[in-house]
This record gives sequence, C-alpha cells and structure tokens, in this order.
Amino acid sequence: MAVVLSVSGSPSRTSRTTRLLRHVDARLAARGHEVVPFEVRSLPAEALLAGDVSHPEIAAALELFAQADGVVIGTPVYKAAYSGLLKTLLDVLPQYALTDKAVLPLATGGSTAHVLAVDYALRPVLSSMGAGHITQGWFVLDRHITVREDGVTVIERETDVLLTPVVDGFASALERRGELAVAR
Repeated sequence: MAVVLSVSGSPSRTSRTTRLLRHVDARLAARGHEVVPFEVRSLPAEALLAGDVSHPEIAAALELFAQADGVVIGTPVYKAAYSGLLKTLLDVLPQYALTDKAVLPLATGGSTAHVLAVDYALRPVLSSMGAGHITQGWFVLDRHITVREDGVTVIERETDVLLTPVVDGFASALERRGELAVAR
C-alpha cells in the first residue's frame, strides 16, 4: 500500500478541482492506497507567500510531501496555466521534493482551449522537481463536474470512463514503485 498525497491547488472553497480530486482519492483508496487529502488554501497565506518553511503549518506540508510515495496534483487552469496558489506552494517545496515519486497531474477549466496546460505548464515544473514518474495527466471541463442537492459530486459518465485508465495508470505506477522498493 502506497501513501498518496492528493493536493488541491484551488483557491476556491467550492472547488470543482477539489471535488475531482476527492473522486480520484476514492478510487485510489479502493485499490488499497492510503490517501492524504491536502488543500493548499488551508495554509496560512502570509507564511506561504513569505516562504517561511519554519512555520509549523508550512513545515507540516513539506513533511507530507516527504512522506508520500505518490502525489496527485490538481489545479484549476487560469490564463492557460496552473493556479498561482499552487505555484506558491511549489516554490516553497525543496527543489527535488518529488524525487522517486509517482505524480498524477490533473486540471480543470472552463474551456477545451486550456487542455494543454497539463502538459505545457504543469508537467515541466513537476519534472524539474525530480518526479520519478509523471503519469498521463488529465484535463476535465468544469461543466462535467456537478454537485447534486445532497452534496454528492457527480462526474459526467463519459469523462469518468476516460478518467479511469488515467487513475489506474497512476495506481499501477505506485504499485510498481512499491514492488521495486521491496526487491531492493
């Protein structure tokens, strides 16, 4: 069983990105992985913006990354790139915080014009941080994530069908990583 840190880089309290991540988290948990949900917006803004790694909450966030076997990074797309909030967190992390980790990049947005943000904006920075294996990322249109009156998140069926192999590929990368660690 791998430990997966599921990071939402959305500044919104009612975030579709976070809802998508919790949907993915449930799938990973069903495969036996321990999932730790984390919302960057929960960090104290002043400490985050100052890059104060000695602040207890920032230090705790850094430790979450250090302890994770894999990381799911979710972001809304703003101006064809990942959120400024996520950028601020990535700037605070050590240069090689993702070394030897499987990483799944996910993004949400209002238009298919932003579909390439996963590969052209987010993937390069994750790679520069030493990610051991960045799996196929995925972009989901906001309108394909809805919330019923009872608060349950619904992912549009066709989107969910397409998302399944992406999540399975990430889970498989985690499982292979675990097998390699045991073999050593």
